[in-house]
Amino acid sequence: MIKPLFLFQITMIILMSGFKCNLAAASNRPNILWLSCEDISPTIACYGDPHAITPHLDRLASEGVLYTHAFTTAGVCAPCRSGIITGMYQSSIGTHHMRSNAKLPPQIMPFPVYLQRNGYYCTNNGKQDYQFKAPSETWSASGKKAHWRNRRNAEQPFFSVFNYNGCHESGIANDDKYQSVTKDLQPEQRQEPENLTTLPPYYPDNAVTREDWKRNYEVITAMDAWAGKILEELYDDGLEENTIVFFWSDHGVGLPRAKRWLYDSGTHIPLILRIPEAYRKQYQIKPGTRSEQLISSVDFCPTVMNLAGIPIPGHIQGQPFLGKQIPAPRQFVFGARDRMDERYDIIRMVRDKRYKYIRNYEPLKTFYQYMNTPEKGATMKELRRLHHTGNLLPFANAYFSPTKPNEELYDCNADPHELNNLADNPAFKRELIRLRRAQLTWVRETKDLGLIPEAVIARLEGSIGNRYAILRQEGGDTLASRIAQTAVLASSGVEAMEGLATAIQASHPAIRYWALTGLGNIGVKAISKLALVEKHLTDASPAVGIAAARALCRMEKPQEALPVLLYWLMNGEQWEQLQAAIVLDEINAQAAPVLDQMKSALDSKIAKNKYVVRVVNRALNEELGTANIVP
Repeated sequence: MIKPLFLFQITMIILMSGFKCNLAAASNRPNILWLSCEDISPTIACYGDPHAITPHLDRLASEGVLYTHAFTTAGVCAPCRSGIITGMYQSSIGTHHMRSNAKLPPQIMPFPVYLQRNGYYCTNNGKQDYQFKAPSETWSASGKKAHWRNRRNAEQPFFSVFNYNGCHESGIANDDKYQSVTKDLQPEQRQEPENLTTLPPYYPDNAVTREDWKRNYEVITAMDAWAGKILEELYDDGLEENTIVFFWSDHGVGLPRAKRWLYDSGTHIPLILRIPEAYRKQYQIKPGTRSEQLISSVDFCPTVMNLAGIPIPGHIQGQPFLGKQIPAPRQFVFGARDRMDERYDIIRMVRDKRYKYIRNYEPLKTFYQYMNTPEKGATMKELRRLHHTGNLLPFANAYFSPTKPNEELYDCNADPHELNNLADNPAFKRELIRLRRAQLTWVRETKDLGLIPEAVIARLEGSIGNRYAILRQEGGDTLASRIAQTAVLASSGVEAMEGLATAIQASHPAIRYWALTGLGNIGVKAISKLALVEKHLTDASPAVGIAAARALCRMEKPQEALPVLLYWLMNGEQWEQLQAAIVLDEINAQAAPVLDQMKSALDSKIAKNKYVVRVVNRALNEELGTANIVP
C-alpha cells in the first residue's frame, strides 16, 4: 500500500516539475511592455507633426515600427479599453455605454489571465477602467507600485502596462492639472500659441482655442518625458534586447469633435512598436519601418498573445498583426459611439485605408448635445459663445445644426479633417454602398448590443445572466438582423412608414422600440398610425412605452404622452428614468405643462441619478429661457 505522504511528495514533484518547465518555456519568450496614454492623436514628431517635441518616442520609432493607420474602436476611454483588454468589440460584450458595468460570461476574460497561466508575470501600473469587474487573477500586481521589477524570478517573462494620465482632456481643461503636468518643462519645450499652424478648421481661430491647442502639445511633451523614464528603467535593467515595447493612446485628442467622436480626430491613434534585434528577422521587421497596415485596438490583445506563443481563443474578435501565422491584413476597422455619460447618440463607423463611412442611427439629434464633462472645456465654451452670437465660421457652426445626416462619407486622403460629406455625391456611390454594406455586416456579425436600448439590456441581463448572451440565444442571428434592419428603417423617412408599422408587432422590445422611434422621426406625416402608437404607451417594456410617448409628441399629440413620461421619470429604473428625461428635454415647449412636476422630481428618487438630474436641469433651463447656461 502506498503511503499518503509518499503520494503527496510524488504529486508535488510532478507539479513543481511542470511549473519549472512552464517557467523555463516562458523564459524563452519575449517580455512585453505597454506604454499607454490618454487622449492624444498622432501629434508626435515622428508622425510628421511640425510642432511636437517628442524625442523619446521619436527614438522608439526609429528603432521599431510606426503604424500610420491604427484606430481605436471608440472615441472615449472606458469602452475602448474594455475592447483592448478582451480583444472584443465593446458593442459585443455590453461595455459600449460610457460609465456602465457589464457582467461578462466566464469564457471572456482579460487576456493577462492567459499570459499568467502560461508563466508570465503581469502588472498594471495605472488605469484599468474596463466597465466590468476584472477577475482577481487578471494581474499579478495592479496599482501605482506595480512593476516588472517586483517579480520574484528575474528569468520569468513579464507583461507590464504603464499608463499616463497627464494628457487626459482634464490636463487641458483644468488649469491646476495643466500646471502640475507641465511644471518640469524647459522654456525650449514650451509652445507659442500664435505660431501653431495645425489648429483644425472646425475650431474658431482665436486666443482661447489656440491656448487649448498649445496645452495639448505641452502635455504630450510631458508624456514623452514620462515614457523616456520608463524606457530608461528598461535599459538600466538590461532588458531592452528581450522586451517588445508597445506605445499607444486610447483615443484621439481630448477636445470637441475629437474625443467621443468617430472621426479620425477621435479614433486615429499613435501606435509604435519596438522589436528587439533578436526578433526582427522572425517578424520581418526593420528598424525605422512605417507601416500603413490597418490596425484596430481590439487587435492588441491577440497580437500580444501571439507574440507570447499562446493560442488565441476562438471568441476573440481582434486579429494578430505580428507573430506566427498571422491572417491577411484587415480591409476595414470599425468603431462605435453610444451613450456618453448622460446623452445617447448611436453612431457606427467603418474605415478602410482611404474612405470613412459613418451611420448616424439618431440623426434628429444635434452633434453637440449638452454633456457635463466636455462643457467644462474652454474650447467648447468658446464654440457655444460664438454660435449664439452668430460669429462661427460655417465649418465650426455646422456641428450646431439641429440634425445630422443619416450617412456620412469622407475621402480621408483628400479631406483629412472630414469636412466634405460625399454621401450624396453620385461619383462616390460605389464607395458608399460598399462601406454601408460592410457596416451592416459588422453590426449583424458582432451582435451589436448598441442597437438595443440600454433600459432593455438592463432587464434582459437580469434574466439571462450577461449582456453578451442576449443576441446569442437560439435565433440570435435572425434577431440581430431584424433589429439592425429596423434601426435603419427608423431614419429612412416616410417611405419606411408601413414597414415600421409592421415592425411594431414584433415580439422583441428592441424592434418595437426602433419602429416607434421611426414613426416619431416621421412626425406629423405619420399621423395615420396614431392609434397604433397610442396602443404602445402601456407596452410591457418601459423603453417601448417611452418611445411611443416621444412619437406622440413629435406628432404634436403630447397630452397622453406627458403622464407616461413623468411616470417613468419618477418610477423607472436608472436607464428608463434617463430615457424619459431626455424625451422631456427634447420636446421643448411641449413639456411646459409638467415643469412643476419636473422640478419636484429633482428632490425625489431621481436626485440619486446624476445623469437624470443633469438632463432635467437642462430641460428646465431651456423652458426658462436660459439654455445658454453651461453647467
